[in-house]
Amino acid sequence: MTQPAIAETPRAVRTATAEVHNVVKQRILDGHYRAREYVREASVARELGVSRTPVREALRELVSEGWLEAIPHHGARVVAWTERDAREVFELRLVLEPMAVRLASERMERTRLVYLETLANRMEALVERIEREPEMRNEIARLNHEFHRELIAASDNQRLAAVLDGVVRTSVIRRNFGNYDLANLRRSMRHHREILEAIAAGSPTWAESVMRSHLLAAQALHVRFPDAPDDPQALPG
Repeated sequence: MTQPAIAETPRAVRTATAEVHNVVKQRILDGHYRAREYVREASVARELGVSRTPVREALRELVSEGWLEAIPHHGARVVAWTERDAREVFELRLVLEPMAVRLASERMERTRLVYLETLANRMEALVERIEREPEMRNEIARLNHEFHRELIAASDNQRLAAVLDGVVRTSVIRRNFGNYDLANLRRSMRHHREILEAIAAGSPTWAESVMRSHLLAAQALHVRFPDAPDDPQALPG
């Protein structure tokens, strides 16, 4: 005899929704779900061992946050960003992120600086493996996101951190390394190292300047020129 299904309480659904939200978001960031790929309710529910209700709610949240887009009669798919999107994101980052680094330089705790140095060390080591092991790009991207997140958090300005999170959450940090050859990656790592040296030296102006150079170099890999028409294809992952 079939057992009756156990009713899901609102609290259980909310907990499951949060878990599904985090998993799907992480998969987008890691490139598991690619630009314009559909995220199917049934597949996610089966993989995560939950009902379709929390999956449906999680996908709705991800649509409202800009990670997914709802396509009528088809479902939810990963948003693909154009060159114009990248240009607008970098315009904002070039104003806000150097400001955050300047503040971080003035407020950095020693333990956080040590952690940032650890992240920089790990990324540098992985870059030297990338020609033999191209899959290392995913781990470099993850560590790079953490590095920038920690720098921004060190500004101790919650509003600035919240705005920047909204600006960069679309994958510009996490999935931009497909555009980088070895020379570009090494330059990016040198920028990270110099930012930390500036902070350790107690020079907010130096740190701010290097971050601006770091972002301008990244921008050049994604934006051909200011008046370029939108690229109809997604940015490389």
